[in-house]
Amino acid sequence: MRGYKKSSALLFRVARLGSRGDGGKDDMSECSSSTTAKTIWLAALMFSFTMRLCAQSASPPAGNPDAAPNLSLILQSMETVEGRNPALSHSFEVTRNYQVFRADDKQPTSEVTAQVSFIPPDVERYKITQASGNPRGVKIVNAILARETESAADGTHSRINRTNYDFTFLRRENFGLLPEYVLLIVPKRREKDLIRGWIWVDATTFHIRRLQGVPAKNPSWWIKDAHITLQFAAVNEMWMPVSFDVIATLHLLGQFTLAGINVTPTPQPVLAKID
Repeated sequence: MRGYKKSSALLFRVARLGSRGDGGKDDMSECSSSTTAKTIWLAALMFSFTMRLCAQSASPPAGNPDAAPNLSLILQSMETVEGRNPALSHSFEVTRNYQVFRADDKQPTSEVTAQVSFIPPDVERYKITQASGNPRGVKIVNAILARETESAADGTHSRINRTNYDFTFLRRENFGLLPEYVLLIVPKRREKDLIRGWIWVDATTFHIRRLQGVPAKNPSWWIKDAHITLQFAAVNEMWMPVSFDVIATLHLLGQFTLAGINVTPTPQPVLAKID
């Protein structure tokens, strides 16, 4: 409004200057009249420009508040945050509990506990420490962990970034009170460790909170129609998967569900204990 008042006063003074006569005499020169007219025009232009600036600053930004955000900025922020994740640069060990369910059974047919250790940047080792129930559960968990170990050895080829995936913004959602972006992810290559599905990205921290989808390529001849859900959270300042569910059909055996949860993540160099 200060700019508005200044421009108004300027326009008023110039207008008076242009209209003021000299005792009714017609001896004003043509040059003087031309200069005055130009001055009035310039003042009017300044007044109009200032009014537009005032209107813009006083009004809320135009546009649809539900419009899609800048996808490139989301992806850049997501990759920057992941690059700073201590889980990529610190050795740690987790105890992971697995439960295997057949079809719609409420009780697990097998329970397996494994110790999984990580040495950055690309070494993962595991061993089964406890198992009960149907021995088939141990076979399933062994297959999952073996594949996970191979994937870690392959380095960054399975990370969720623009090198490995194409992304599409779908919608906004809330995780409780926390806003999230839901993105479609489409692998750029048909590989076992890439997932075709969706991710939920924290709109404030840009951490991935959830991943859901199917493998871009069938992981094994005896596993098909695998649907994967991963939940992520902060553990000892590291962002990592804390639980997962895999629903799949096993060859000649029918549908099974594998549920896993990390129960005791420990960020310490314990790899010497792993044979």
